[in-house]
Amino acid sequence: MARTYDPAHIEPKWQQVWQEKGTHRTVEDANKPKFYALEQFPYPSGHLHMGHMRVYSIGDIIARLKRMNGYQVLHPMGWDAFGLPAENAAVKFGAQPAKWTYENIDFMKTQLNRLGVSIDWSREVATCSPDYYKFTQWLFLTFYEQGLAYRKRAFVNWCPECSTVLANEQVIDGLCWRCDSEVTKKDLEQWFFRITDYAERLLNDLDNLPGWPEKVRTMQKNWIGKSQGANVTFTIPELADEQVTVFTTRPDTLYGVSYMVLAPEHPLVPRLVAGKAQEQEVLAFVEEMKKESDITRTSTDVEKVGHFTGAYAKHPLTGEQVPIWVANYVLLDYGTGAVMGVPAHDERDFAFAKKYDLPIKVVINPTDENIMWEEVGITSAYTEDGTLINSGDFDGTPNRDAIRTIAEHLEKEGKGGLTTSYRLRDWLVSRQRYWGCPIPMTYCDTCGTVPVPRDQLPVLLPEDVIIDGKRNPLTSSEDFMNTTCPSCGGAARRETDTMDTFIDSSWYYLRFTDANNPDLPFSKEAADKWLQVDEYIGGIEHAILHLLYSRFFTKVLHDAGMVKFDEPFKSLLTQGMVLKDGAKMSKSKGNVVSPDDMIEKYGADTVRLFILFAAPPERDLDWTDTGVEGSYRFLNRVWRLIEANTALFGKKAATPKPNDDAAKDLYRTVHHTIKKVTEDIGERYTFNTAISTIMELVNKLYTYPNEADRSTFVFALETLIVLMAPITPHISEEMWQLVGKEGSVHEQTWPTYDPQALVLDEVEIVIQINGKVRDKLVVPNGLSKEELEQHVTANEKTQALIEGKTIRKVVAVPGKLVNIVVG
Repeated sequence: MARTYDPAHIEPKWQQVWQEKGTHRTVEDANKPKFYALEQFPYPSGHLHMGHMRVYSIGDIIARLKRMNGYQVLHPMGWDAFGLPAENAAVKFGAQPAKWTYENIDFMKTQLNRLGVSIDWSREVATCSPDYYKFTQWLFLTFYEQGLAYRKRAFVNWCPECSTVLANEQVIDGLCWRCDSEVTKKDLEQWFFRITDYAERLLNDLDNLPGWPEKVRTMQKNWIGKSQGANVTFTIPELADEQVTVFTTRPDTLYGVSYMVLAPEHPLVPRLVAGKAQEQEVLAFVEEMKKESDITRTSTDVEKVGHFTGAYAKHPLTGEQVPIWVANYVLLDYGTGAVMGVPAHDERDFAFAKKYDLPIKVVINPTDENIMWEEVGITSAYTEDGTLINSGDFDGTPNRDAIRTIAEHLEKEGKGGLTTSYRLRDWLVSRQRYWGCPIPMTYCDTCGTVPVPRDQLPVLLPEDVIIDGKRNPLTSSEDFMNTTCPSCGGAARRETDTMDTFIDSSWYYLRFTDANNPDLPFSKEAADKWLQVDEYIGGIEHAILHLLYSRFFTKVLHDAGMVKFDEPFKSLLTQGMVLKDGAKMSKSKGNVVSPDDMIEKYGADTVRLFILFAAPPERDLDWTDTGVEGSYRFLNRVWRLIEANTALFGKKAATPKPNDDAAKDLYRTVHHTIKKVTEDIGERYTFNTAISTIMELVNKLYTYPNEADRSTFVFALETLIVLMAPITPHISEEMWQLVGKEGSVHEQTWPTYDPQALVLDEVEIVIQINGKVRDKLVVPNGLSKEELEQHVTANEKTQALIEGKTIRKVVAVPGKLVNIVVG
């Protein structure tokens, strides 16, 4: 009796076999080339969704193909396990974050195994494990020793809902990246990483990443935001000539400055308004601005508002008094927190000056003859090129040349000079939450800030805490806070902030190379062997946050002598989302498709096949029930084809003997399929077209004549099973055993195509008469132009078409056409 395809039986069986045999453990072999395949690890929120299933199916097909091509493959998995959801669950359900997190990890690991991914679980990591965060703290100390970790008081982004600060990158359109609450400003003492020290390298080295999508590289370039310009130093006479530095990309307009604007949070503001009539009004405005996000304040849709401080600055070149204002559109942590107002040549400054009736000084004479300089600044600002006027000794200078000459003059006078500015700000890494990696620093009244020695790591999170979502429980844990100073042995207190969880994920790819090392985060030897990651797979939503931070970490560790490379990911594949009815899956929309339900109903191989076939990986995938059912039917079709012909197979590989037309055609199709699938999966990552090519082979196998050569038919069936193995691992393994083959199909050598097999014995060409198609003709393949011309003109059909006419010219294109020009 014929066996039916039963994934509910097949898949658990092979998953158990693979686990018992340790099939997916990394086998290190110096004689083989290495390949590091890595998908971005998930947050253990409870259940994997279809987006997870897609990214891990993509990573698995790449890893499996590389193994079959003779590579030693590292394909690990871990859990980005610290973070707010665990604390929120603790408040909601009364469960400690650790218990909730590890239960979720167990469940999600089961889900991944059900999908059939070939993961080396011996290298599994969880960022919330002391074995891991011990080394997160270890690396924090490395940053501190390198002068890259520092503490300062600053106005920071504050999410009132999450009760914690956020890095600039975690504020999206003025809202918290996690909970969408409106972000405000708060004055706190926090820990920062000096990522700005690496701004230029982070920018320039993007050109060394041709394997990254251009869109991602552009997003990072824009975020780093390099600007060439000049620093200009103004002084404030009433504050004993206190200096205020302004960064500008237009030093050529310096003589057109008619006012200065400080950020409301600028430390000089309270001193400038002290005792003046404007004091209360300005200070109230400052408090109001602290409640608004940077995004809101700088939006083009938000009205620019400000207040005069009653104070004046001294112009560095003219000595004129420049009124000092505070306004919402200037940010303390962008540039220097101070800008110069040149309303005649900047649209924003023009609107501000018109609103508050401030002077408008024209200093660039337009090159456009239709624009008179006397008209500039009356109805709009002039922002194009021209020559300088009203600019002292620089009059008549082309403004582009004046950018440098005025900057050089400022430098000569000790009042500024050429400089480079970046949009990128230092990385704020402190978080006022419990479920995160403790910052390994202590504070001693005698010794000041003292790092915890490495031999005393990890600084463990206390377990007996009350989590209410309103405050950081570490601040009320006496056992945690009270400690001894590592330097003098006296009483000290611990830092109660934990680290931004993006620190945990900024180095996990390194830990995977040496996951069980108890003494170091990783050995240099192991990291240098496996890194860079050859293919990194994940969502484009991490283009700025995670990817930028990971690049920064790698460069710091390179400079510290810990690794030989300075970029972590050689190639990056950013997959699209999984949609339902054109919309992102979400519980609120009621369109969530459960991976577990789909695997239960159709099997993991069907889910994998559909996910890989329905769309190219970089595009969004629209989930359809009919598409899933179609994938299931296809696997049944393949199963029936193999099961019906098991008697034809032997233990040894079939030796094809394509000695008839049908066998020759099938033999050629098999090698075409091998070539297409190999290139589509291994080079282009167009899995959908690879699967389509396999489907075409299956169609041809179903129509193969019974009387045609059987050895070629069996060869094609064997090849089909092997080609399907990375895509649908369970059914391929079962069919390999079904036909009596020894060993695992996943241990077979990937087939290679024979270029000669793709060459047709005969080809069909088009016959044209005076450029019009009149007939088609089958001719031997490989004829030269002269041979093709002779073959066609001697043919009876051709002679009938040109009968009674004179051949004036013949154009022959081998393998395609012959055009006969007659008259």
